[in-house]
Amino acid sequence: MFDGKSILVTGGTGSFGHAFVPMTLEKYNPRRIIVFSRDEMKQWEMAKLFEGDPRVRFFIGDVRDKDRLYRALDGVDYVVHAAATKIVPIAEYNPFECVKTNINGAMNVIDACIDHGIESCVALSTDKASSPVNLYGATKLASDKLFVSGNAYSGEHGTNFSVVRYGNVMGSRGSVIPFFQSIKESGVLPITDDRMTRFMISLEDAVKLVWHAFEDMIGGEIYVKKIPSMKVTDLARVVAPEAEQKVVGIRPGEKLHEQMIGSEDSFHTYEYDEHFKILPSINGWDHCPERIKDGKLVPEGFTYSSDNNSEWMTDAELQHWIEHNRDRIGKI
Repeated sequence: MFDGKSILVTGGTGSFGHAFVPMTLEKYNPRRIIVFSRDEMKQWEMAKLFEGDPRVRFFIGDVRDKDRLYRALDGVDYVVHAAATKIVPIAEYNPFECVKTNINGAMNVIDACIDHGIESCVALSTDKASSPVNLYGATKLASDKLFVSGNAYSGEHGTNFSVVRYGNVMGSRGSVIPFFQSIKESGVLPITDDRMTRFMISLEDAVKLVWHAFEDMIGGEIYVKKIPSMKVTDLARVVAPEAEQKVVGIRPGEKLHEQMIGSEDSFHTYEYDEHFKILPSINGWDHCPERIKDGKLVPEGFTYSSDNNSEWMTDAELQHWIEHNRDRIGKI
């Protein structure tokens, strides 16, 4: 699929980019992968990992800057849009900045992809975009809607847009596992609510979901990976079994349980072996056989949330993952 092609990843120095680039280079043989991001120091550090590989290029720029995007997309075939302002409390206290990146930036990416004749673009979403209660989730829901509608907006230009949605990426920078590890020596771990649950996904599975979207998409689909849930108290016990767990209360904009598919979406959500697919209700696309393929419509009122999940990660599974990823937890 990507052999001989050019791929650009916005926000490519983040956790997703650090997994996507080497995995894609190993599985496929792209002509080049362009890492597009605004932090030159992160690019400097990441470039060291691919020194001597002419297929990896770095491009300083911000998705807020449409002119820079237009320059970066010259000669590109595929785009992965991973750039976002995503830390919930920071978004709550800096709402204008969050909107500029997550909504205005999405519009810029869509326009630039269409005008450059990009073949396909996959945008990364989040469980917080389903029935959002915080600004980050609200901006990502708006972004999802923009990318879905971008297929109609594209018209005869032919650029296809789809979205992938998943939950907490295990071990990524700023996530709960490295946070608990960094403070476990204090003997006390803060728990916002002892009932709280979260979806758990590895970076590798996130990358594979994006690959699948590129292979399967017609345009307008939201792909939701089937992944396990875990109680935050169980996660804390695995990371620091000797530490006390102190309930400190839910932070601004935080949910008790995360959700990836709401009941309102059940009327046009289809189930597959390893994922769900939410089809757009506009233009009759939710009844399109090319998009549905072999999917089965979920029951009316179906929801997919971290507390009603049929799959749960065990302590042993999380411990195994930590032991095999110890050197990179919190570093990408």
